[in-house]
Amino acid sequence: MASGEEDGSVEEKENNNKKRTKSAIATAWLTFYNIAMTAGWLVLAVAMARFYLQKGTHKGLYRSIARTLKFFQTFALLEVGHCAIGMVRTSVIVTGVQVCSRIFMVWFVTSSIKQVQNTESVLLFLVAWTLTEITRYSYYTFNLLHHLPYFIKWARYNLFIVLYPLGVVGELMTIYTALPFVRKSGMFSMRLPNKYNVSFDYYISLILVMLSYIPA
Repeated sequence: MASGEEDGSVEEKENNNKKRTKSAIATAWLTFYNIAMTAGWLVLAVAMARFYLQKGTHKGLYRSIARTLKFFQTFALLEVGHCAIGMVRTSVIVTGVQVCSRIFMVWFVTSSIKQVQNTESVLLFLVAWTLTEITRYSYYTFNLLHHLPYFIKWARYNLFIVLYPLGVVGELMTIYTALPFVRKSGMFSMRLPNKYNVSFDYYISLILVMLSYIPA
């Protein structure tokens, strides 16, 4: 009987050790990831500030930071994976919608439709995104390190009240501004007849995206 209890105890200890090891690896990766993302968005913030101070205008700003923005915003797809494997206890669907909507704005709206890149609405969501992400990722980083400054905690739970609606307004205004150019050019659209026998209207899709902001 004692031997059975000892075997069970040893097995339990091994399982606990494995769990602790997995937890330590997950924590180390998440810490690295959040530090990298904080640094990335700080680089974007500095680049934006430097550009404006040198040029005195926001025109040309998006083009100057587009490559860095695309990289770090696309890199955020890893967060969907973090949720999917249980590394982070957040809804995969909610995270996926948030991340993919940002990627859509970067790749399929702002970068693809050059006519909107110099608008004030793009500047609006860029500033909102940058401040939000610096705050969010630094909050996660300090939290994982068990050393959370009060200011970071305050900013995390208060700045979004202003930044979130500003970002949404900027995104919606940018899509709205893009509509005439999309309609005129027919970009990303497929008309019948074609060899795939499929019809797709990007103009209508953008309108549906705008409407989806209400429930989403």
